[in-house]
Amino acid sequence: MDRRTEFGARTDGAAMLGVERSLLGRRWRARLADSMTGLALAQAIEVPEPVGRVLAARGVAADDAPDYLEPTLRRLLPDPLHLRDMERAVVRLAAALEAGETIAVFGDYDVDGATSAALLSRFLGALGAAPVIYIPDRLREGYGPNGAAMRQLAAQDVKVVITVDCGISAFDALEDAADAGLDVIVVDHHLAEARLPRACAVIDPNRLDDESPHTQLAAVGVAFLLVVGLNRHLREAGRYGTRAEPDLLQWLDLVALGTVCDVVPLTGVNRALVRQGLTVMRRRRNTGLSALGDVAGLEEPPGVYHLGFILGPRVNAGGRVGESSLGARLLSTEDEGEAAEIARRLDALNRERQQIEQAVLEAAIEQVESAPEGARANAPLVLAHDERWHAGVIGIVASRLRERYGCPAVVVAWEDGVGKASCRSVPGVDIGAAITAARQAGHLVNGGGHPMAAGFTVERDRLEALTAFLHERLAAAVDAQAGAPGLGLDGALGVEGATADLLEMLEAAGPYGAGNPEPRFAIAGARLLRADIVGRGHVRCQLAGRSGKRLKGIAFRAADNALGHALLAGTGAAFHLAGRLRLDRRRGTRAVELHIDDGAIAPEASEGGDG
Repeated sequence: MDRRTEFGARTDGAAMLGVERSLLGRRWRARLADSMTGLALAQAIEVPEPVGRVLAARGVAADDAPDYLEPTLRRLLPDPLHLRDMERAVVRLAAALEAGETIAVFGDYDVDGATSAALLSRFLGALGAAPVIYIPDRLREGYGPNGAAMRQLAAQDVKVVITVDCGISAFDALEDAADAGLDVIVVDHHLAEARLPRACAVIDPNRLDDESPHTQLAAVGVAFLLVVGLNRHLREAGRYGTRAEPDLLQWLDLVALGTVCDVVPLTGVNRALVRQGLTVMRRRRNTGLSALGDVAGLEEPPGVYHLGFILGPRVNAGGRVGESSLGARLLSTEDEGEAAEIARRLDALNRERQQIEQAVLEAAIEQVESAPEGARANAPLVLAHDERWHAGVIGIVASRLRERYGCPAVVVAWEDGVGKASCRSVPGVDIGAAITAARQAGHLVNGGGHPMAAGFTVERDRLEALTAFLHERLAAAVDAQAGAPGLGLDGALGVEGATADLLEMLEAAGPYGAGNPEPRFAIAGARLLRADIVGRGHVRCQLAGRSGKRLKGIAFRAADNALGHALLAGTGAAFHLAGRLRLDRRRGTRAVELHIDDGAIAPEASEGGDG
């Protein structure tokens, strides 16, 4: 069966603009079943009808609109002490600061780990401490704490280790840490088991015995709560009698970056953290982020898109194909020269990563599609593996496979008979729980994750049994999510309706991201003036409306699919084009551009949309 679908799109009602099967084989559906609901909301809060429809489709009622449009930390940030073990962690860290003990921060090598490590390093540094940052080498040490690293830190006279974005399932390593005399504080957000690691404190909203409603926090969000809780404890203890209290809000740019890049839902407190963090980031106070924006050619105020697709991949590049500590070092430094040098290295590594990723992706697609058609169609996931693949890019390749096939994807890189794997899932299919269950069943050396992403280590002779286990575990959930391929849309506009003013109103209703999807509109009846290929297989377009107004468009990585083929051959034809509108403010302009996700040939008599 074809499992590609846009989860969250409604399956009822007529196809939008009559598109039953688009160029990419999808049926276009309205995200909001009753358009009158959007109109009523728009009238109630005095916004344009497309904005009201977007808000209504995300469950916003008129009474909730003010809080949704202005999410504040004052209202949404929870008391840190509501998390289990938070008070124990705060007391231990306060004692370490008072005694002048050396504190280490052990972080994961991805953006969430790097931002968490940098946040804690900056806060502890502001208190006069000199924390050690330890980021493990992805290829040599693998994910999470390991015994050798713990013993090394103990030999450096470290007394307290804070693990960030890792540690919740590091049972053996934290036993070694305790035996070496280290007090470990786990700050994580991955799914926990009933058994917890041996540690001074385990802070994780996804502990089975924690009743926190904030299970969707990224690790950097949990780390920020630790900072808030420790800062309050120090204030109440009179620590700031002779020292200025740090302004915690100045580090929300790090929290925003880690939250967006870990693709956790941008709802509730996460929306507030990202909203305020973007405001901080636009002030360019973080030396490393400013340097990275410069090398990336960022010429406009950063938004969620820039964090997820421009800054984040570069911070990640060190951990994927270079030196794992580069991201945390960049985000922690105040030295402009060092920041510029690291930023240039990360930019170069990101280009190298893209080349490696493309080669692995092509090989993985060939492997998946060379499988017998019946076996592939009935499988609840796609799995690809090879001993020639670079383990640093398999997470990105898994994401690309998930996008292509619309189901969970697993990619394994082998070395000496042991496979390192990355998994990516789709909404409604909890891959983290499945991997945890597989480890408990004895199929894995180690592994864990959260609902949308996971990782594991497996011995080669266990792969067949593991695959069978995952098929059985995930089949029902994947079947429940499968259906006719669909694409959810927030409405239809003519080219004339795609205005900068509308986009600014929609941006004000953001930030958007996982769990709070960015608005997607159909641009109806647009005349294609020209199309060509740019960059790595992207199709660039120039569109015109009935009045002659023009709109730029681009379909990323589309040169080799049906959408790209139709655009490249369709000069002069009319298209309905579905995608996300972006506002380009570079060089002082307010140009609107359409990032095209799908398309359909439009009837010549199309009247356009409601714009």
